[in-house]
Amino acid sequence: MSTAVVLRRACGADLPALLPLCAEHAAYEGLAHDATTHHANLVAALDASPPLLYAWLASVDQQAVGYASATLDFSTLDRASFLHLDCLYVCEGWRGHAIGLRLWQAAHALAAQLGCRQMQWQTPDWNVAAARFYRRLGAQETAKRRYTLALECQAQSPEPARSVDPAFNANGTCQRAD
Repeated sequence: MSTAVVLRRACGADLPALLPLCAEHAAYEGLAHDATTHHANLVAALDASPPLLYAWLASVDQQAVGYASATLDFSTLDRASFLHLDCLYVCEGWRGHAIGLRLWQAAHALAAQLGCRQMQWQTPDWNVAAARFYRRLGAQETAKRRYTLALECQAQSPEPARSVDPAFNANGTCQRAD
């Protein structure tokens, strides 16, 4: 058995490898996760041009052993783009082999390529090993709480929603109130 780790960008065709990793990641963090729905959304987000979701797969002997995913976002307070590292997960038997570092480096390189001012991410409070790893990378920890709110939305497309704000016209352009 080889232990050479192959790291590459993931696309929609990688769903069969990505979905089990996502389910394992959710179970590891104790998160509710339904891996049976919205596959088309994930494929479309990965395959969009430019991607709505950037992702990387780490494999050994063609077996997926980790992944990372990120989205491009914009900070109002910093007035600049940042890369949001949504997920970084390495299967338990493969931790300690620098796979997480390589996945993080791939996301970091993309952030630099996209001209981002910073990267941002979060990890559960109980994940002391991850916090230690991120501090070793030079990341600064900030005290914040993360909130989620499920929306009763039937849209199945990863396309951004059109604004319903009366200050915006139908194509999303702001109309000044002079």
